Amino acid sequence: MKNDKILVTGSTGFLGTNLVKHMESSGYKNIVAVSSKDYDLTEQKEVRKMFSDIEPNIVIHLAAYVGGILANKMYPADFSYRNLVINTSTIHEASKHGVKKFVTCIGGCSYPAKAKSPIAENSLFEGYPQNESAPYSLAKAMGFVQANAYRNQYNLNAITLVPGNMYGPHDNFHPNYSHVIPGLIRRFYEAKMNDLPEVVVWGSGTPTRDFVYVEDVAEAIIKATETYDGNELINISSGTETSIRELVETISNLIGYGGKIVWDTTKPDGQMRKIFDTGRMKSLLNFECSTFLKDGLEKTIRWFENNYPNGIRL
Repeated sequence: MKNDKILVTGSTGFLGTNLVKHMESSGYKNIVAVSSKDYDLTEQKEVRKMFSDIEPNIVIHLAAYVGGILANKMYPADFSYRNLVINTSTIHEASKHGVKKFVTCIGGCSYPAKAKSPIAENSLFEGYPQNESAPYSLAKAMGFVQANAYRNQYNLNAITLVPGNMYGPHDNFHPNYSHVIPGLIRRFYEAKMNDLPEVVVWGSGTPTRDFVYVEDVAEAIIKATETYDGNELINISSGTETSIRELVETISNLIGYGGKIVWDTTKPDGQMRKIFDTGRMKSLLNFECSTFLKDGLEKTIRWFENNYPNGIRL
């Protein structure tokens, strides 16, 4: 596969940036990494031009219109429309241009809000996702449906992966629109920098989550691209359960913040438990995400400190 021309869409995003770096360090030399600055994938003529220009053998499709819960609540139609169009146009043109393999990812948020943990892949359409992000989540879930539709009708070797709650270098650290780990890292870092006496955290700290280091996800995507040709959805995560309280205290300690942590229990905890079943990843890919949370957090914090403020993604 290292001799194939590999197109990576969404290459400047969080996962895309880390994936391209990991592929390059693994000896892949024929990678064509594109972003929205190169082609507007919401316009099918642009997608068609991309495939004509590049003529890839393999596509790793990571391009998406993404944002946090607040952005999803404010712009639900945009999140639905743009992701549906991006995914539909890209897989259609990939099939028409005869690519050997098409790899796409959907989010763990696509699973039903009431899915029982550890969340198994076959629960994808057994309920409605979290309401605030459902337009985005269901648009992404259609990527799995489309992959199998094009496999069945056009014999496109399309596989679908589900990364868990990713964190790591090159994440979005915006104070309002980031996910939990980058948001906490920035808050505790700035609290330490400004000698703030306390940091207020929403909820009780009781809920548990399953976090996965982005470089582990990148490695899993490469492994799946090289070795997996099936039509089954595969979760990519650590499968390790961590409470929000433990996460907050670990980040605070690693940053060296000496102030008080205040838990605002008037704010909602959200879903109490969300862990991913990693059985298929282990059996079908023979792969495990090996980075311990503390080690991954330490690497992420060091990267953030070295790139703050101008080198972080907002």
